[in-house]
Amino acid sequence: MASFTLHGIPVSRGIAIGRAHLLKPAARDVRHYLVPEERVEAEVRRLTEAIAAVNAELQAVRRDLPADAPSELAAFIDVHALILADPIIAEHPLKIIRSRHYNAEWALLSQIDELSAQFDEIEDAYLRERKNDILQVGERILKVLTGSAGSLPATEPAAPGDYAPQMIVVAHDISPADMLQFRDRAFVGFVTDLGGQNSHTAIVARSLDIPAAVGMANASSLISEDDWIIIDGDAGIVIVDPAPVVLEQYRSAQTKLLRERKKLGKLKKTPAVTRDGTFIHLLANIELPEDCASALDAGAVGVGLFRSEFLFMGRTGHGGKLPSEDEQFESYRKAVTAMKGRPVTIRTLDVGADKPLDKDEETALNPALGLRAIRYCLSEPQMFLTQLRAILRASAYGPINLLVPMLAHAFEIDQTLSLIAQAKQQLRDARHKFDEGIRVGAMIEIPAAALTLPLFVKRMDFLSIGTNDLIQYTLAIDRVDHEVAHLYNPLHPAVLQLLAMTISAGAKAGIPVAVCGEIAGDTRLTRLLLGLGLREFSMHPAQLLAVKQEILGSDLSLLEPVARKVLKVYEPAAIAEAVERLSLV
Repeated sequence: MASFTLHGIPVSRGIAIGRAHLLKPAARDVRHYLVPEERVEAEVRRLTEAIAAVNAELQAVRRDLPADAPSELAAFIDVHALILADPIIAEHPLKIIRSRHYNAEWALLSQIDELSAQFDEIEDAYLRERKNDILQVGERILKVLTGSAGSLPATEPAAPGDYAPQMIVVAHDISPADMLQFRDRAFVGFVTDLGGQNSHTAIVARSLDIPAAVGMANASSLISEDDWIIIDGDAGIVIVDPAPVVLEQYRSAQTKLLRERKKLGKLKKTPAVTRDGTFIHLLANIELPEDCASALDAGAVGVGLFRSEFLFMGRTGHGGKLPSEDEQFESYRKAVTAMKGRPVTIRTLDVGADKPLDKDEETALNPALGLRAIRYCLSEPQMFLTQLRAILRASAYGPINLLVPMLAHAFEIDQTLSLIAQAKQQLRDARHKFDEGIRVGAMIEIPAAALTLPLFVKRMDFLSIGTNDLIQYTLAIDRVDHEVAHLYNPLHPAVLQLLAMTISAGAKAGIPVAVCGEIAGDTRLTRLLLGLGLREFSMHPAQLLAVKQEILGSDLSLLEPVARKVLKVYEPAAIAEAVERLSLV
């Protein structure tokens, strides 16, 4: 077979080399037929029993998690259990069987297809990726219904040369729970047709430090069982049936990477100080309180972004209740106490009004430009006050920074600060303790915010640049859309100008500025950001040590003049050349 290369989305760095093991989705084998009236209730029981079997399976997986399993795995299994219990999965397909006489598999798939279409309308990349969790839960149920559970190969095929064969899982999609069955095998990477930077499988891949490439479209149909494949996790490419010379090149690169990673492990307790003596704050982005363990293990000096959306997912549709104040408080308190006195920055709810599970609400024509993030919170003040009180109460247990997303107008800032003051007074009246001096910051993720920074530095205690959205809004592209993803460019001169303006404005006003988007964890840009004046980086814990290594080898006095030159050029080649010079300083 001739060698070929597939291009997808890089989500976990590194190189994996091994034989392909394909997991075929059960949905491909589903039959569609109508059930006669006298068999409807039997079909309902068949689906109910399948759901119960999957629930028992998830609980067993959760119970038997190894002690060294990443905290994300337990949390994501819990999420799948919650989805399984939600009426959208547990009840609505049963109604479809009774009303339309569909067989169980068809009823389940029709419900999942409808939900999937609703999630596709969401502009927020993190929330849109939650569609895959529903698909993965549906896949588990279908495997029980069809008896087509995936299996591991009994023995690994022989490999050429002296290299032991290792397994790379290739699937349409793979759930975090399913990843556990490969954990104790020779599983060195995975490739999926679906997924993006924020999918749970991507998050788990980064936590396990396993090379992965997702969003590969047709990989599972183009790759055959037992094919030799290479995953280049940095580039997001998969090479199928590589030529011997290519295989040898990647094996050499893989050996070099392993040596470098062993060296990085020795930096965990080393302070992030530049060669000229400047301390740089390296913080962690987390989704769950349980993520604090990996943040501390990586040497993070705090949490720069705790995404609170996780508590709200799957809670708005079909009569579901939003998380209570006490439920939110417990989650925030757990994170704060886990960080042992290090600061935790909690971002207030960053979702849109395009509730994907709420069929009674009309979907916004363009949710990215609609009622989302702080706009949504201000339109639902009681919900917002509930979250604010929960965050404030947790601040009695350790240092918390309160971060507000998507602010653009002075009146939005003022209304937000007014509601925070109201929440404080409500807690005083109820005699709840909280940090009266809690710091309040704004996310700079809309070009309008970056161009009107005097409004922000006068009112806020700190700024955090959400580069993922800032780049997308500035360049008017959706990086998850494969047709325009190639236009997503953090080195576009417009993006660089907005970054530099924000960092400079914070420095002049004497307030901290952090970057919490993905570029904070990109070592190719570390020296550029340092040269522009950035002193706080917040990233996934798995990226922290590599960024620290760049910082330890940097001299700010040498970087700053070169970084200023980057801002003076506009041609892509000139920018790339200037950034390359920074790597040599």
